[in-house]
Amino acid sequence: MNPNTLHKIGITSLNPMQLAARDAIVQHKHVLLLSPTGSGKTLAFLLPLLEKLNPQSKQVQVLVLTPARELAIQIEEVWKKMATGYKITCAYGGHDMQEEINSLQEPPAIMVGTPGRIADHLKRRSVDAKSIHIFVFDEFDKSLALGFEADMEYITRILKPSVQKLFVSATASIRIPAFVEPAEIEVLDFLLPTNASIGLDYFLVRSPEKDKLNTLYQLLCNLGNKQAFIFCNHREAVERTGTLLAEKGIPNTIFHGGMEQMQREQALIKFRNGTAQYLIATDLAARGLDIPDIEHIVHYHLPTTLPEFTHRNGRTARMHASGHIYLILHHEEPLPQYFNEALIEMNLLANAPQPSASNWATVYINGGKKEKINKVDIVGLFMQKGKLTKDELGLIVVKDHNSFVAVKKNKLSGLLKLVQLEKIKGKKFLILEAK
Repeated sequence: MNPNTLHKIGITSLNPMQLAARDAIVQHKHVLLLSPTGSGKTLAFLLPLLEKLNPQSKQVQVLVLTPARELAIQIEEVWKKMATGYKITCAYGGHDMQEEINSLQEPPAIMVGTPGRIADHLKRRSVDAKSIHIFVFDEFDKSLALGFEADMEYITRILKPSVQKLFVSATASIRIPAFVEPAEIEVLDFLLPTNASIGLDYFLVRSPEKDKLNTLYQLLCNLGNKQAFIFCNHREAVERTGTLLAEKGIPNTIFHGGMEQMQREQALIKFRNGTAQYLIATDLAARGLDIPDIEHIVHYHLPTTLPEFTHRNGRTARMHASGHIYLILHHEEPLPQYFNEALIEMNLLANAPQPSASNWATVYINGGKKEKINKVDIVGLFMQKGKLTKDELGLIVVKDHNSFVAVKKNKLSGLLKLVQLEKIKGKKFLILEAK
């Protein structure tokens, strides 16, 4: 493996799973890779793909299917960080179709996207299916659970029978659907047994009321100024919980499948950069998202299945760090049958102080990579014209057509006044606080 490639993505060596995946994908026709959330599966299959690309080809060589837009975008970003020289195109619902078609005029080596959008491109013939020789099903069990089976089957049937198939998941005991099941498959299982929860502590928080909002509020007060992931089972519950917590003085951001793509991206960025202390989400956020390791996971509602419970908890204790899991249950609400971990009953302090608001705010710029904006441009503008110091600038995320910048909240108003009339790369952009 080229050390320069690893250096570009900020690591010095591969972990044992990634090394084993590299050997298996190079040596075997079909591979099933099972490994926990956060273990580096994306890199595990992208690195050996690099060795299998033909630099002389001018067509799509690799197709990667993902269940969610965010995972597709994350794979695209990892590949771009590798700086291989090979083009990648990302396709998903909610993204401008014509922009994707224009990008495919000069075919990428790798195409990544959600099943529905990829099937659409194949039907439109904007992608030459005959040139694809590697087919990756990332988190394929989730794609099946979300109802993408018909699209997945269509895509599989239209590709060459000789295509190499790679299956990637963080779920044990999964069924590979019959329409893609190869005769021989190399299985790499790096999943821990379900009862071997290394680094996780489980806390039971009893709610005296069936509406558990007040108990959730008290729990967050008891956790202090620590970020937490709060899982609900339904979109409506996510929105209600977010609204009621905000009314109690607990700022938060929400994430679910009913939101527009831009809203979802912004919510994740505000959580990553510290503007939002709490992310309230459905199981859509349980895997495949580019967010930091979170110490506290709160189950406001418990999922119905063990795999989803495991995926939620996979947002913490990643790569054997420690994590705390909180189960909020009404006194009459039983533990699910799948739960068999040791529980610590947590008694909440009724007078715990409310968490203080974040010191960070997020600035939105309506220009990004496609407008030739980069991080250096933003740093220069905000420090030279906006009079910020290095310590007053946080995480900067530059997307295709927009950018997000974390700045110290007490500097936000002054910054916006100073930069509103300034230009980036000779062009004026909208610069305001991300709401």
